[in-house]
Amino acid sequence: MAGGVSSPLLVAAVSDAGGLGMLAAGYRTPEQLATDLVHARELTDRPFGVNLFVPRPVDRARHEQAVAVYREALAHEAARLGVEPGTPSWGDTDHWADKVLLVETFRPAVVSCTFGVPDRETVERWQAVGCEVHVTVTSLQEAAAAEAAGADVLVLQGQEAGGHRASHDPEVEPAVIDHLGLLETVGPTTSLPLVAAGGVTTPGDVRRAQDAGAAAVQVGTALLLATESGASRTYRAALRDPSLTERVTTRAFSGRVAGALRNRFVDRFAPLAPPAFPVLDQVSRPVRTAAAAAGDVHGIHVWAGSGWRACQDRPAGEIVRELAP
Repeated sequence: MAGGVSSPLLVAAVSDAGGLGMLAAGYRTPEQLATDLVHARELTDRPFGVNLFVPRPVDRARHEQAVAVYREALAHEAARLGVEPGTPSWGDTDHWADKVLLVETFRPAVVSCTFGVPDRETVERWQAVGCEVHVTVTSLQEAAAAEAAGADVLVLQGQEAGGHRASHDPEVEPAVIDHLGLLETVGPTTSLPLVAAGGVTTPGDVRRAQDAGAAAVQVGTALLLATESGASRTYRAALRDPSLTERVTTRAFSGRVAGALRNRFVDRFAPLAPPAFPVLDQVSRPVRTAAAAAGDVHGIHVWAGSGWRACQDRPAGEIVRELAP
């Protein structure tokens, strides 16, 4: 839930209710992440975790022309909103090395990784200071790679998830499998605890995942409208907008496959979007930010899992306690 939704307020509220709040480090500078970690610690004395994006080099030679075409197509939308499309940064690592060190220094109860597997040395550094290491996977092969690197817990993210699929190779189409299917597939191959993720928004979803072998569930969409959520006013409005009725998976916004509500941006830019994450995200972000400021629900990414209609506008603690009494 990177991009501001998973605020320290939300993290603390979830942890205080008996869950494990997860602070999103993606897109944050090391300074911002350090501030968030301190703030979360001030708000709760309960355990919480932090989630990092594992960087993967983008093939510039392969995708540069397609990114340029996408950026040019975006220029008209940007001009309408009074901004310029972003400039690609082909070597961006999301400050990985600095964030690895921050986690080692702050020692949150859990560090989870998305979009790939950290190397064994990094995993062992975190474990040495008391962090439990979770790795998000979307297939049996990814699960095996995470276990080989020394992960303590596997987070099995199904196709129902809102936001980015956590597939380790962004250029490959993610497996079409839900979290129950992943539990059935991965469960017999490992003794590690399994966390079910993707579309979990009701108590029934939680029970089904636990009955299928999940040690825990991970929720995101269920908390989008929570009082403490950092979701923007426009994002909140989009989740209730009667013109947005269909959930799709698309590369339109960032180059990575993601679960979102279909809007004008998806229809216009999905056919042009190459699998060049995070470069495409950098190009489109100023336009999406301006659209959010303008209240344009058709110009932003509306990340949403399959259970998005069950989102509730009330305190996060109440939602968590209802999901897992």
